[in-house]
Amino acid sequence: MLGQKADVVYGLLVKGITGFFHEQGKERAVLGLSGGIDSAVVLCLAVEALGRENVHALLMPSPFSTLHSVADAVELSDNLNVGYSIVPIEGILNRYIKEMDELFCTDIKDITQENLQARIRANILMAYANNTGALLLNTSNKSELAMGYGTLYGDLCGALMVIADLYKLDVYELAHYINSINKVIPKSTLTKEPSAELRIDQKDSDTLPEYAVLDPILHSLIEKGISPQELIGNGKERVLIDRIVKLMKSSEFKVHQLPPMLQLGDYPLLPHIKCFKCK
Repeated sequence: MLGQKADVVYGLLVKGITGFFHEQGKERAVLGLSGGIDSAVVLCLAVEALGRENVHALLMPSPFSTLHSVADAVELSDNLNVGYSIVPIEGILNRYIKEMDELFCTDIKDITQENLQARIRANILMAYANNTGALLLNTSNKSELAMGYGTLYGDLCGALMVIADLYKLDVYELAHYINSINKVIPKSTLTKEPSAELRIDQKDSDTLPEYAVLDPILHSLIEKGISPQELIGNGKERVLIDRIVKLMKSSEFKVHQLPPMLQLGDYPLLPHIKCFKCK
């Protein structure tokens, strides 16, 4: 985990959130809670940093959200004694699609519908933030960001990216550390296969290499500065490395538009990213 123990990373991120909110003169935070590992960890960090009374979670199930994900989000909120609201987005999504039928001659692509869900959720989160004076905490991790696995003006929005310097495997390690202190994150959140749940039976591995394969390669490319050719020379499959590098390059335009992030290590995704250094 960036060469640091989980307890150290946990403390740095908590201090980072506290310091960022102090600098902004803010006390309250909101985040979207999906039932997945990333938002679960961010919620736990936010509660520790700001106090449960200053954190609110929005659960925004779509037609593709599984019942267990909603149940996991509710269970986590209850375990932390955090206030939450459930705002289903199916009706809003259907209205969007209906209004755009003529524009797209009823031929709306799957990716368009997936991104619409993320942007509807972002609008609801930002509306809550505007109406309450809260800051929106982003829940994207470094693996997703490096691969462009996120929606601009959707799940990539926020005032602060809390775990943007943690790879997916690091997020799991941090989640297990949090549960070693107090078992608040549901077991199914820790064990189910990662999914954005934007279409039926969707899994992250449909789009990305398995995180156990992806994360060490990203770490070598970003933190260690090892070139793709060196990795191939060291035995990595050329097809895999070429795929990862292509995804990284094709998504750089997204990285240029990210919110400020809490930085743990010395190597952000791109040098110009706005970082709030954790100390």
